[in-house]
Amino acid sequence: MTVYPLSALHAVALLSQGLHTATGAEPAPTRDTIYATISQIGCIQIDTINVIRRSHYLIPWSRLGNYDPTDLDALSSPIDRHLFEGWQHAASLIPLTEYRYQMPHQRYLRGHPAPMSDKWLAEPGSAELLEQVRERIWQNGAVRGGDFEYDGPKRASWWDWKPAKNALEHLYAWGELMIANRVNFQRIYDLTGRVLPEWVDTTEPTLEERDRFWVARGAKALGVCTAKQAGDYTWMKVSRSKPHVESLVKEGILVPIQGHLANGKTADLLIHRDNLSQLEQAADGSLRAQRTTFLSPFDNLFWATRRDEMFWGFHQALEAYVPAPKRVYGYFCLPILHNDRLVGRFDPKLERQNGTLRLKTLYLEPGVEPGEELVAGVANSMRDFLAFHDAKDLVIEHSQPEEFGKKLLASM
Repeated sequence: MTVYPLSALHAVALLSQGLHTATGAEPAPTRDTIYATISQIGCIQIDTINVIRRSHYLIPWSRLGNYDPTDLDALSSPIDRHLFEGWQHAASLIPLTEYRYQMPHQRYLRGHPAPMSDKWLAEPGSAELLEQVRERIWQNGAVRGGDFEYDGPKRASWWDWKPAKNALEHLYAWGELMIANRVNFQRIYDLTGRVLPEWVDTTEPTLEERDRFWVARGAKALGVCTAKQAGDYTWMKVSRSKPHVESLVKEGILVPIQGHLANGKTADLLIHRDNLSQLEQAADGSLRAQRTTFLSPFDNLFWATRRDEMFWGFHQALEAYVPAPKRVYGYFCLPILHNDRLVGRFDPKLERQNGTLRLKTLYLEPGVEPGEELVAGVANSMRDFLAFHDAKDLVIEHSQPEEFGKKLLASM
């Protein structure tokens, strides 16, 4: 069996994630290209951290360059609804073409609530409150959690959500409600029948059909992966994903290959048959990664466990939830992708009032030198990153090596 070089694995993985071509070579992003990018990788994770633009805005930027964030908002709003908020890898924006694959889990939750949910549902008045919330939305239209008054004590569970917010989240989890829109990042809930476009397929698959679809989807989006990582892309336990992986291999949809890893060892891997031709092109050198960009800590590239270390020898670390004295790199570090390597990271903070992007830390990985080609690539992407954030000035507080920060500022 051919053992594929690491460079070929990198090229296929990055191409499958939309991280392959050079920034600036594409036409200006439109809603259609934003939607196509999200469809290619399956979904994008939503997160609340906003030291710079929130993560779900960063993920398309990493692949497309500067675009209008209101176009992404429009795709999940009544303006041009093609995305919806659901749970896949995590809370995510997902193409409506895949809405039906949410339905088995919605049905499951109605009959098998999680322990915390079961406890709330057993509290006196919960059933009545659920019905009251349903009726209010039916009669008066979409609501926010803040539209319900609550003067009671703080609650120890569910992040101190007030009772009506609990009711909204349960109805949303069960599929009775959808997120109709967001205003200032606050969810607006409405009846699913009023949010879901008529063209959406609501034929409910079985749980097994859903799992099989997600395993194949994950493997294709990853480009190359281990058997476990194919299901891990959607946080599927290996006990559930394993039989589907085996079935897909028997059918020839997933193809076993061998490849070199970042540590020099050889591993048994899988590739979706649709990606095989790309792998051969990468192996003969006709397909190479050529993008320099920055990645959200929540980027899809890192979703499968240990993928960063196995394929890039890079340890991706989100330290936002780590006490400040224990952080190694910073609060919200963005990895730097240069061609087919993860070469460094930086911890940014956008000062919106004065239009300054402040890098609290800027690091290159051990052994990476700040050569002219690398500095030029990072500077080009940083200019685009500044434009995306409506920032005019860049400040670097700490750079390791110091020479890298100086060269970067001189190239801006």
